[in-house]
Amino acid sequence: MSVIKAVIFDMDGVIIDSYQRMNITLFDINNEKIAVVDADNSLISSAQNALELLMNCNYNYDTAKIILREEHFSSDFFDLKTKLAGEILQKFSTYNGYLAIVGDFTKYTSSSLKDFIKESNRFKRINFVASREEAFRVLTTSF
Repeated sequence: MSVIKAVIFDMDGVIIDSYQRMNITLFDINNEKIAVVDADNSLISSAQNALELLMNCNYNYDTAKIILREEHFSSDFFDLKTKLAGEILQKFSTYNGYLAIVGDFTKYTSSSLKDFIKESNRFKRINFVASREEAFRVLTTSF
């Protein structure tokens, strides 16, 4: 079990953020390491959370390829007005990370989000996929 966040308090002693625990399983497929993250709750509620996860996988598991489930993201990620999805995409691009998000994305009705998903899948930095098998496939395909 890895910890990617600690308890952080503001000046008044109010908790801003708390421990986020997760299990990371490392897979080696065709000589490419992929970190599969499992957690019971939302892990990614900010671009900083995503960057910390990417750096954790980079330094502790020697991979920048990560698989997460849709429920690991706060609902803000899927509301493009919050800019969270774009900020996370930028972090993964800047730090040369690759992400596959497994889930059912057909339930989202926003045409902007559908376009974002389509474009993300085209550029292969952040991939929205329906299954873990598909996630492995997109992350092990030559870029």
